[in-house]
Amino acid sequence: MTRVTVSAMDHHGGRPRAERARALADALRQQITDDAFADGVLPDERDLGRRFGASRNAVRDALALLREEGLITRRRGVGTTVLLPKYAHGLDRLTGLAEELTGRGTVTNEVRVAVEVPALPAAIASRLEVPAGAGGVYVERLRRLDGLPLSLDTSYLTADVGRAVLAGDLRDRDVFGLIEEAAGARLGRAEVAVHAVNADPGTARLLGIGPGAAVFALERLTRLADGRPVDAESIRIRADRMALRATLRRGGPRTS
Repeated sequence: MTRVTVSAMDHHGGRPRAERARALADALRQQITDDAFADGVLPDERDLGRRFGASRNAVRDALALLREEGLITRRRGVGTTVLLPKYAHGLDRLTGLAEELTGRGTVTNEVRVAVEVPALPAAIASRLEVPAGAGGVYVERLRRLDGLPLSLDTSYLTADVGRAVLAGDLRDRDVFGLIEEAAGARLGRAEVAVHAVNADPGTARLLGIGPGAAVFALERLTRLADGRPVDAESIRIRADRMALRATLRRGGPRTS
C-alpha cells in the first residue's frame, strides 16, 4: 500500500486533534473503497501511524469515527476489519447498478410493485413530458448484493415503453436493458441529482438500516438517444455500502 502522509503537524501540533482524526478517517475511507485492504483487515494502529505519519491517538480517533459510520469493526484478538465492502458506482456513464457491479457479487431484485397506472403524478408527468392522463407504469424493486440490501429503486415509465418493460424479466435484469429492447433504441443521456437524506422508517426497514440512517437519494431522468424522456427514477442507496464517483474535466460549456 502506498504510504500517505495525512499531516506532518500530527506530531507537532498546529491542528485540533478532531480535525487530524477526520483527515485520517477520510484517507482510510478512500483506501477501503479502493480495496487497498484486499483481505478486509486493516494494519494495526502502530503500522497505520507509520504509514500515514500520524500519532497513535489520531489513529485511534480516526478508527473510532469509521466504526461509528458502520464501516469497520474492532475486536480484541482479531483487529480492525472492514464490516461491509463499499462499492463504487460511477456517475459519468449511463449504466444500471447491476452493470456497474458486474464481477462484484450476485445482484438480485425483489420486485415489490410493477403495475400500470392510469394517471401519473403531476410532477412526474411534467418530467416525462407527457400529460398526466396519459398514464404510465410504476416499478419498485429492492436490490440486493450477495443477499444484503443495497438500494430501493422506484421508476415511473412512459406508458408505451413501460408496458413492454412489465412483460420483461424485472427480477434478474436492469431496467435500462429492458427499456432499450422495448423502445427499439439506445438510451442517450440522463440528468442526475444526488442528495444525502435520512432514511424514513419504511425505507430503513427494507434496507436493513436504522431509521434516520444516512442514505444517498439519487434522482435520475433518463432519455432515449433522440432526447425523449422515458424513465423518472428515485433511488435510495445505502451510504455505508456504496460510494458515488465521477471523472470530471475542467472546461467546456456549463450545463444546468
